Amino acid sequence: MNRRDWVKSTLLASSVFVEASSAAGRLGCENGLVSVEVAGLGSELWTLTTGPSRFAFAPPTFAIDGRAVTAALSSPKRESEPRQLTNGVTEHRFSGQFANCPALSLEMIFRIAPDNPVLRFRYILHAMPEAKMTGDGAQLRYLDTSFAALPHCRQVQLSGFNDMLHSYTMAELEVPERSFADGLALTGPILTGADSENRTLLVAYEHGAQIPDAFLQFKLDSTRRVSLQATKANYLPGQKVDGYSTVWMQAAAGHGGVDGLAGQYRRFVLEYMSLRRESRRSYNFYNTWNFQERNKWQSGKAYLDSMNPERVLAEIDTAHRMEIEVFVLDTGWYEKTGDWQVSRARFPDALGEVKARLRRYGMKLGLWFDPTAAAKSSGMLARYRNCVQTVKGVEGKPRPIWETEESYPMCLASPYSDGFADALIRVARETGARYLKWDAIGQYGCDSPHHWHGNESNTEEERWNSYAFELPLQMARIVEKVSAAIPDLIVDFDITEGRRAVGLSFLSVGKYFLINNGPYKFNYDVPMDREHENWNLFFYPGPARTWICRSPLTYDKWIPSILFLTHYLPDDPASSQLVNVASLILGQNGIWGDLPRVSAEGVALIGRLLARYKQVREDVTASGAVTTGAVGGSPEIHEKIAARTGRGVVAVFATARGVYTYVTTSRPAGTFWATPGTTVRYDERGHAVIVVEFTGSDAAIVFFGVRNSRRASGMLRNEVSEDR
Repeated sequence: MNRRDWVKSTLLASSVFVEASSAAGRLGCENGLVSVEVAGLGSELWTLTTGPSRFAFAPPTFAIDGRAVTAALSSPKRESEPRQLTNGVTEHRFSGQFANCPALSLEMIFRIAPDNPVLRFRYILHAMPEAKMTGDGAQLRYLDTSFAALPHCRQVQLSGFNDMLHSYTMAELEVPERSFADGLALTGPILTGADSENRTLLVAYEHGAQIPDAFLQFKLDSTRRVSLQATKANYLPGQKVDGYSTVWMQAAAGHGGVDGLAGQYRRFVLEYMSLRRESRRSYNFYNTWNFQERNKWQSGKAYLDSMNPERVLAEIDTAHRMEIEVFVLDTGWYEKTGDWQVSRARFPDALGEVKARLRRYGMKLGLWFDPTAAAKSSGMLARYRNCVQTVKGVEGKPRPIWETEESYPMCLASPYSDGFADALIRVARETGARYLKWDAIGQYGCDSPHHWHGNESNTEEERWNSYAFELPLQMARIVEKVSAAIPDLIVDFDITEGRRAVGLSFLSVGKYFLINNGPYKFNYDVPMDREHENWNLFFYPGPARTWICRSPLTYDKWIPSILFLTHYLPDDPASSQLVNVASLILGQNGIWGDLPRVSAEGVALIGRLLARYKQVREDVTASGAVTTGAVGGSPEIHEKIAARTGRGVVAVFATARGVYTYVTTSRPAGTFWATPGTTVRYDERGHAVIVVEFTGSDAAIVFFGVRNSRRASGMLRNEVSEDR
């Protein structure tokens, strides 16, 4: 069929959807909790069912050759046999021709876990080569379903940047009825609905952008239907239809209400969302950057002065005694960006002794990268010179990268991305690094007509927005390519600044580095010399910085806190160390600072606490938090105890002296260990009654189910004074 005939068949097709016959029997998949049935109908492309609850999803609509075409299918079929993936999830593929345009077909991919109600799905278009997408990139409806029977609607936002904290934060917002009447649009990326009997539906999409700059939104209407629609740049005008893939989407149904489904969703993210589960492991991390900053602002030295074997080996020795498992060399380990070869000037043996010391201790090596930088003299730039970012047609200028050679800004939606992926694979193999920290990736950056986000037929604005839309998808693709070669690799995306692509997309392949130092002085309108003065507001030990770092722990209700790496300070005195470690063990799992200057007593204290944490950390990671009190208040209490095992932790914080009592929501294990000054007993229901006495700003920790602990029998007071 030529292009003229294809357009003619599309324009002459009836606007009435052709109902697909179900005579051939049911077509779908199920796991005992939810079932998917593919019908192909105009009103029900597929349905999601759990018990008596049945939710119908209408077909997607695309703008093709000047016409809105809806993917109602005639005679859908199974495309291939079910395939089990590495994370235990089963993938099912179905396909069918468009009922109103046989030249088009839709492939539907569903991924369903063995024991979880959340499924991932996406659509792929297949068409004649001549078929083109039309419109401005917003004429696309991904899904449409009814919330008419679900009067209690709530959206979950993940990408709001809070300048008070200088951090991304989560928000759960109730959606009032008038929002439907007014036809509002919601950013999400998670939207839930529930009824009075707690029957619940969840829909979500995997992409990333800082609110309010959304590329997809949930559109509401007065009939209480919800559609997920493109807002801009989801495709390029003139882009070919054949092979066009939607973003991954998610759907779930249950009977436990929104809060109950949140726990199921959290487990889905932890166990089934990613094919590579190494990023979900609760390792303890150390990163060199904080000391590099201290060296700069407190000692007047260069950021890279501490990048030498003597200093790094001393840090490794101390980190080992502190029970650190992943040691990360931040910026400066390399000679130049782009080529990413170990600096022989700073490490003459190419990290040989560093790697040997880490191997001796059973620790993993981590390395810092700027994925968008290639040095002026690098071979990478020479190979991908046409992949430099442009803005308004002007090539980006080279800039210094942390006291290393000036580098050009590179486009990640271009062939350069494969060159960068290949470089990461090489570095991981040569150095043994199994953790890669990605920094400095802004949401926007390029409008070139020569890359993968537009050509001369597209406007600069179209190409600019298309780069921003493609960015999180290309980042995920790079990680998938690298992880296929290095399966036990962890990739971490630094989101410590605004205007970064925060959402569900990157969490399907990696994790986030959430907070650097928290707010800067200019966030609080403090006059300062930005060129010569330390920007950091919370630079010193004590509880203040931990308030900032603990504030985003609200994510943990929906997204495990293990995916939001945050570093706490190990500095003396012991009171500061206890507050920082009590914060760290809630799941953010990072330490940084001047390790060799920590006292022997402080190193031993941190090591003993983290050794106990390691006994229960998988239980802590699996458990959603029960939080009492506001961050920085008195008291502020976090309970993370796994229901199945009773193992986990309760961390108590206060800023005022006094006696504080807390009764656990769960029934913890019958053995415990607690910091001195903490009394623990069990009531007749098996709940732990914790009483803590503070003489000032302080923290207390109770581990349940650890070895070398006390067995509960009436009233017990822990007297392990060695840890204070």
